Amino acid sequence: MIRIKVSDLLGKYKMSRKDLSDVANIRPNTVSALYNETIKRIDVEMLNRLCKVFNCQISDLLEYVPDDEKLK
Repeated sequence: MIRIKVSDLLGKYKMSRKDLSDVANIRPNTVSALYNETIKRIDVEMLNRLCKVFNCQISDLLEYVPDDEKLK
């Protein structure tokens, strides 16, 4: 599974979801889906804006965590 670390970064930068929505020009519902890790697709432009806001690399936003089940 892919872990989305937006909640960690918001805490690190002491930023609210509303602040992120305003600064990155991302809809509040989308920011909530990122925060709760329920989003299904992430646009490349959105990743670019998030990296710009947090001054980070994509690997700081996303992390691969192996599933417990074996893939078939």
